[in-house]
Parts: sequence; C-alpha cells; structure tokens
Amino acid sequence: MEPERLEAELAELNTAAAAPNLWDNIEQAQHLTSRLSFVQGELARVTGLRTRLDDVAVLLELAEDEDDQASRDEAAAEIAALRAAIDDLEIRTLLAGEYDQREALVNIRAEAGGVDAADYAQMMLRMYLRWAERHSYPTEVYDISYAEEAGIKSATFSVKAPYAYGTLSVEQGTHRLVRISPFDNQGRRQTSFAGVEVLPVVESQDHVDVPETDIRIDVFRSSGPGGQSVNTTDSAVRITHLPTGLVVSCQNEKSQIQNRAAAMRVLQARLLARQRQERKAEMDALRGDTTGSWGNQMRSYVLHPYQMVKDLRTGHEAGNPQAVFDGAIDDFITAGIRWRKQHD
Repeated sequence: MEPERLEAELAELNTAAAAPNLWDNIEQAQHLTSRLSFVQGELARVTGLRTRLDDVAVLLELAEDEDDQASRDEAAAEIAALRAAIDDLEIRTLLAGEYDQREALVNIRAEAGGVDAADYAQMMLRMYLRWAERHSYPTEVYDISYAEEAGIKSATFSVKAPYAYGTLSVEQGTHRLVRISPFDNQGRRQTSFAGVEVLPVVESQDHVDVPETDIRIDVFRSSGPGGQSVNTTDSAVRITHLPTGLVVSCQNEKSQIQNRAAAMRVLQARLLARQRQERKAEMDALRGDTTGSWGNQMRSYVLHPYQMVKDLRTGHEAGNPQAVFDGAIDDFITAGIRWRKQHD
C-alpha cells in the first residue's frame, strides 16, 4: 500500500472517469467509480496516518519540554490508536491473493442438526450482514430458501466492498453451534452445523465460458417465510449447470431479467472457484502434497454449558457469543488472515 502507487492509480482512474463515453457501459462504469472511491479512501488513510504520526511526535516533544502530564497522556492515547490503525493497515497488505481485492459472494447453508441447524444458519446470515453493516459495506441478498419450521435452508448474498473476498475467505468452512435447543421441549443440548462458502465476484476479464446449451433455466414465483407469496409473477430464476449439476437461484429482484443476470453471476463465481480448486488439486498432485489441511470444521460457538466462541485453526477465542452473533467478528477474521499467511 505505497502512496506513490496509489497516487499513480488515482491519476489513471481520474482520467478514465473523465471519459465522455464512461456510462455507455454501466457495469464497467460502476466498477471504475467504485474503485476510484476506494483508492481515494486508501490514499487518504495512508497520508492521514503519516500526518498523525508527525503530529504525535511533535506533541511528545512539547510534553517533555514543558513537563506536561496531560499532553503525555494525550500522546499515549493517540499512540495506542495509531498502533491499532497500523495493525489494521498491515492486515490489508496480507491480502495479496489473486482475487483478494474482489467483492465477495457468500453462501450459508444449514447442515446437520435439523431445525436447529436451519435456525443456526439464519443466525449466521444475520451475523455476516451485521458485520458488513458495522463497516458500512453494501450488501445484496440474492436468494433465501426458508426452512419449513424455522430458520433457513440456505442464503446467498454479496458484500460489495473492495477486498471483501480476501477478508471473508478465511470464514469459509463448517461452523458448529452447541446450545440448549429452543425447539426441544425437554431442554436438551443440541449440536448443529452451518456451512459457509465464500467466492470472489466474477469480473469481465475472467474467462468463465457458460454455453447456453449447458444450462437449464427455470422460472418460479418468489416466496417468503412459510411459503407466503411476495410476488405475483414468475420472476424468480433458477439456473442448473448441466455438466456439473450446480444449481443457483435468485429471487431478490422484481424483474426476471435482473434475477437471471444475478443468478448467472453467482453461477460463474462458483464455476471460477471450481476451476481454481481443480488447478490446485493438479498442483498438489504434482508436488505430492499429502499433508492435508486443518480440516473443514473451523469454529465452535458454545452457548451451553459455558459461553465461548473459539476458532479451531488460530486458537483465537471470545467469551461473549452474543456480541459475535451481532457481527463482532473482526478479531477472528484478523487472526484467520494472519494464520493463513503463516501456512501458505
């Protein structure tokens, strides 16, 4: 995150944004203006930190010259704040993967645990949406499949912020919840599971070929919890990729055309991820990689008999699960990014 590089990119983006035909391609224009806003923010962030470092040095010098304890205390508080801001900036430098700068597509699905798992999947959906809200990251929910009794079977949403994929990709895996089941009239402890999949949003330069002959498109009526109709037309779209069996759907938009476009973006993201996994498997085979990984289960959320959330990879833990479910997951994400860098 060098200021000189950011300034050079900012100059290029400003030139492109000034083009008279910029909005001829709306998607490309939106991407450019989003990147422009991000680079402006990052440059302001870096230069702002430099200014604050210079200012606190002056403040410390004055405090010593005048033997002013109040100024010393003020400087100490600013140094602590600067240390946190610099640590945050350091984490961004660790996001150097091929797709880390992309926006993210997140899919949450209920796994083992019956109605408790469906309820847990809905808790996880809320957790990530609250996390995004805390950071003022725009989100868009493409599809929610509601369970019959409570909760959801699955949900797909996007986080529309630069580096959202690199940041959230460490959340991918199986999350386990242990609690007294609110759906068990005998009050027994229940363990349930939810799966989290994180994909980079596909961009125009990606080569994901999806011939029309390889897909089947079905339209249906959008619905909400309990099957209650929320749309009186068949605007929701389900796309099945015949060669792989991948199925995606979108019912967020009012237009069938918009839902089809959104579903295609999700399908392309999954096909891109599949290509990457296949390439990685080929490279692992060539290297003779038999070490395996830490496993798919990555975090436990325990509400009974004690209160704790613990990451099984990094060892990071928190004693307030309710705060975590309310979106306070930054420390887990930071620990995951550092862990991943150490194990790359």
